[in-house]
Amino acid sequence: MTDLPICAILDDYQDAAFACADWSGLDGRVTLRRYAEHLGDEDAVAAALADCTVIVAMRERTPFPESLLKRLPNLRLLITTGARNRSIDLEAARALGITVCGTGSAGNPAAELAWAGILAFMRRLPQEVANFRAGGPWQNGLGRSLQGRRLGVVGLGKLGRRMARFGQAFGMEVAGWTRTDLDNRAAELDVLPLDLPELFATSDVITVQLALVPGSRGIISAELLGRMKPDALFVNTARGPLADEAALISLLEAGRIGGAVLDVFDTEPLPLDHPFRRLDNVQATPHMGYVTEENYRVYYRDAVEDIGGWLGGAPLRVMT
Repeated sequence: MTDLPICAILDDYQDAAFACADWSGLDGRVTLRRYAEHLGDEDAVAAALADCTVIVAMRERTPFPESLLKRLPNLRLLITTGARNRSIDLEAARALGITVCGTGSAGNPAAELAWAGILAFMRRLPQEVANFRAGGPWQNGLGRSLQGRRLGVVGLGKLGRRMARFGQAFGMEVAGWTRTDLDNRAAELDVLPLDLPELFATSDVITVQLALVPGSRGIISAELLGRMKPDALFVNTARGPLADEAALISLLEAGRIGGAVLDVFDTEPLPLDHPFRRLDNVQATPHMGYVTEENYRVYYRDAVEDIGGWLGGAPLRVMT
């Protein structure tokens, strides 16, 4: 039995935590406990982490609402990778005397993944690679070019601006919508400002780049999705609950839109029997937009620093 505070490292799916940072500075100061698999529902998380003083959470894979925080009596430091985490109840944490710290990050890899997904879908790369490996016909279908098509960007923040630039670099006409100051932001980016109904009705590729906040949950409604062109591509690498999942599934099953590129879902990990796993017109990845070696090195390096700072009485990167 150790008297050292226990630090749990959660949802380390790739066994990357110890490989991406030097934790030796915490030797003799904390006991590290790593979890490679998602712990599950709130009851399972509370049971597994009840004795932990420090928790390192990987983004929003494990939420920490008030109800869970109250069931973690020993928790004093909660670290999230990244600079913000809307699945942590910061007000409840403060009331319970729990310090919440964040980390830095490296670049904008989620935008890179979104663009890679668009290119792969339009040029049918997954199907062609599978056919090539299986020894099928030398060429097995026709891809589509992006040049001259319209890219609709929903959200013109950091990632949305990057997507707009990608589209322009590939010769696309870029239109955009954002919740505030649309005309000025569009002019700055040299994109066409449109309201959401027209954006969905006229775009060939629609990419969602919004933060999930109370005002944006469900903003991509069934009505908007129903306006899409029959061959249009819907791309969501931001957050699953931004879009009406049932409506999207219905449109995809009926072949009413061209397809979807998805990296985020209402429930994660995605259940094995979920329609997104079987639909031929869905190209899905397991929420890996931020999962890069460069990002993880910053995440875990900063997490180690956060723990050291807290142990020394001077917490770093405290979230408010």
